Amino acid sequence: MTPTLYKDTGYHLTHLIEDIKHGNIALPDIQRPFVWKPAQVRDLFDSLYRGYPVGTLLFWETGADAGARQIGGGRNDQVAKLLIVDGQQRLTSLYAVLTGSSVLTATFEKRQIRIAFCPSDQKFEVTDAAIEKDPEFIPDINALWEKGYRPTVRRFFERLTEGRGIELGEGEKDDLEDRIDRVRDLQNFRFQVIELNSDADEEQVAEIFVRTNSKGVQLNQADFILTLMSVHWEKGRRELEAFCRQSVSAATAGPSPKNAFIEPSPSQLLRVGVGLAFRRGRLRYVYNILRGKDLETGDVSAARRHSQFEELRRAQEEVLDLTNWHEFLKCLTHAGFRSRRMISSENAVIFSYVTWLIGRRDFQLDFKTLRGVIGRWFFMAHLTGRYTGSFETQLEADLLRVSSVAPGDGAAFCAELDRVIRSNLTEDYWEISLPNRLDTSASKSPALCTYWAALILLDAELLFSDLRVRDLLDPQVTAPRSVERHHLFPKAHLATQGYESVREQNAIANMAFIDWPENVRARGSDPQEYWPTMANGLEPDRLERQVYWHALPVGWEQLDYPTFLKRRRDRIAGVVRKGFERLSEHGGSSRDRSSLGDILTVGESQRVEFKSTARWNVRAAQRDRKMEHVIVKTVCGFMNAEGGKLLIGVDDDGQVLGLDDDLKTLGHPNNDAYERFLRQLLDRSLSVPTAGTVTIDFERAGGVEVCVVTVAASGKLVFAMPHQGGADKTEFWVRVGNQTKQLHGDDMIDYMSSHWGS
Repeated sequence: MTPTLYKDTGYHLTHLIEDIKHGNIALPDIQRPFVWKPAQVRDLFDSLYRGYPVGTLLFWETGADAGARQIGGGRNDQVAKLLIVDGQQRLTSLYAVLTGSSVLTATFEKRQIRIAFCPSDQKFEVTDAAIEKDPEFIPDINALWEKGYRPTVRRFFERLTEGRGIELGEGEKDDLEDRIDRVRDLQNFRFQVIELNSDADEEQVAEIFVRTNSKGVQLNQADFILTLMSVHWEKGRRELEAFCRQSVSAATAGPSPKNAFIEPSPSQLLRVGVGLAFRRGRLRYVYNILRGKDLETGDVSAARRHSQFEELRRAQEEVLDLTNWHEFLKCLTHAGFRSRRMISSENAVIFSYVTWLIGRRDFQLDFKTLRGVIGRWFFMAHLTGRYTGSFETQLEADLLRVSSVAPGDGAAFCAELDRVIRSNLTEDYWEISLPNRLDTSASKSPALCTYWAALILLDAELLFSDLRVRDLLDPQVTAPRSVERHHLFPKAHLATQGYESVREQNAIANMAFIDWPENVRARGSDPQEYWPTMANGLEPDRLERQVYWHALPVGWEQLDYPTFLKRRRDRIAGVVRKGFERLSEHGGSSRDRSSLGDILTVGESQRVEFKSTARWNVRAAQRDRKMEHVIVKTVCGFMNAEGGKLLIGVDDDGQVLGLDDDLKTLGHPNNDAYERFLRQLLDRSLSVPTAGTVTIDFERAGGVEVCVVTVAASGKLVFAMPHQGGADKTEFWVRVGNQTKQLHGDDMIDYMSSHWGS
């Protein structure tokens, strides 16, 4: 019979707090800082008060072998008998409130959590200035667990009487006091605890940690890998935390990781190290790698674990090297980015750093060359949202792609990255997809932030100013207060035209960086009134340049609002493209049009999908309407994401098959009939017309023809009819990594909100 590694027991809250105070129960150095919001602490106390279940705690009886620290962040000479494996956030919350101790936040700052209680309403709140003054509240329930807490209760009744202006009745007073005592009695709340005994080794504890956390709660894989690091390599975990802490607040005036773009977390830097060491983007593999497990055979060995940790150690030295870090960040500056305000995707920063490190370490590229190719790569990845959604899948595909390049061949490494860039920034992307992605009011739109980067690359001035956009967006420069993004069609004017929603008024295409002249008050006026006055104040050459940079259509002030937005989106996309071309002037081939050969070489991705047929079931050797639905949902997914290319007549491995199987199902087996079939299929199966967003071409590869369906991103959500079912039933598909996935319910609503904005 398999021996049991645990016992099921219980602890009263008072017992837990006292054991933590005296060091009998401690947090191992495998846990992250306190990250709960104060509102979550409030909700925890409310659940305790109401007698609701608050989850099981998991402790490990491990003795003196594990380094430990108390919840308060200090150390105790006494060796801890039990280490907290699961339940850190709950116990930190309880310990902080009951003892009045400060906690360490995710940004490594000390903070005190104060929770208030209103006996009348029996509700808890996070203490603020208003609650502090409200006589209905005990502003800090910590006082209820101090010795001699009765004076606190008396003061509460005195304040309540004074605040209400009348004496409390004895019955009400008794009820209120009972409720206060009930809060104090929370110290007797009994927690269910699973104690792992000392026979469980570190790896078994880690395995149990994964399994218990994955029930009902999504496991944070990066946090777990950090846990495993501390079990086997505590110094490595501390190095990551120190780097991140200094990124937030440098301890000295000397070199530090602090920068204008990102405050990295330990888990983000861990991803970089794992990507560099193992070429893995999915952290679920890393757990096995760091346990010493061979991914092919499943065998586990201590020797392999040691060698793989050594590989991670060497990679982490490269990741945390300050010269590497800051030389990489110069790539972002080279690409036109200046500050965190311009970064809509931290993943794009972190994963571009992985690529930079591979180029530096494995291909011995110099800083200048890397600055060019990684600058172009980051511009593309940020603009297209390459590392959103199923970013692990995309990262792993990119890592495998660069791993296929011959070691040491730096030119081939750069050529491969440029090939991927070309396959994403196609003619259709610039002319159709990007303008559609600009149809939003989202202030953190990747397209908007990259437009700002393009303005910096083009050395653009603000509208009606000699101040440069680069200075406005530079965190080291304090711009005049009058300078900001303003409405070209002022909100008050739009309201008179019937455009009253925030989304309509704050559309990206209605906003520009403007320095209003002192003598002009345009905030509520018609553009036809203020524009001539302002335009006449600029020299013709400067006005022409500024009109181009700020993407103003000819006669824009006379256009109706929807037409103006449409034309300006097109022109903004043109400016972004010009900025990218400026970035590529010294970098070579990224400006060249992507060929079918490039696409086949790069393979399937977020924006490329291969399908063998559109009508013919190869296995069944007959026509199958299910094949048609696969085409519909793929196009739907591209339209709801970033657009892309669907190649029909190519199998999943990139082998060109041609269109013969499909053509023989048509009455007229030619390309014109095939295009008509596809166009009719899409128009009857999708909720929007496809004439303006889908183009169908035929290109030859390997001696046969392939159908290339180029799909632009849609400015609004698109639904597909199901394979079976009535027109009243629709499906919502999106492109995620190299897959097309159907979203439902809250997932669909969240995606719509994040993708198209408010």
